[in-house]
Amino acid sequence: MYATISDFIREWNWEATLTQKVLDGLTDDSLNQKVYPEGRTLGRIAWHFTTNIPEYLAHFGLSVDEVDSKDHVPNSAKEIAKAFNKISASAIKAIEEQWTDESLKVVQMAFGRKETNAQILMGLIKHIVHHRGQVTILMRQAGLKPFGVYGPPKEDWIHLGVENPPL
Repeated sequence: MYATISDFIREWNWEATLTQKVLDGLTDDSLNQKVYPEGRTLGRIAWHFTTNIPEYLAHFGLSVDEVDSKDHVPNSAKEIAKAFNKISASAIKAIEEQWTDESLKVVQMAFGRKETNAQILMGLIKHIVHHRGQVTILMRQAGLKPFGVYGPPKEDWIHLGVENPPL
């Protein structure tokens, strides 16, 4: 759990960097990949967790710049990646300017339960991590090599001296 704003920012920056690398690996064609015909596209999922950051933080009292056209998924992978980068930086700035270390102890209602602001911020990171995992699976289905978030993708195991990576 985060005891200080700097604790949160350290983790946010780490996870945001990993997410940015995943998003930077997308192609325009990959944005249309779905798990099943009625499912959301890879582009919709990436756009959702990107544009949700300001909404999520606003729900808990923070003012963060929003995306103008959040309901329209861009056709450009670079546009999604660029938007994530901008929103991520804006979120950090808002948290640094609008909350203090003491703010992290404040309890609010979050999704039907009482949580501290520290727990709420952790929930935001978990939300992004959850959807980032979906995006990496859809990248693979779209024929792309995903960025190795917490470990290498199968193609990079050989660089670690492993010829037959574990399944």
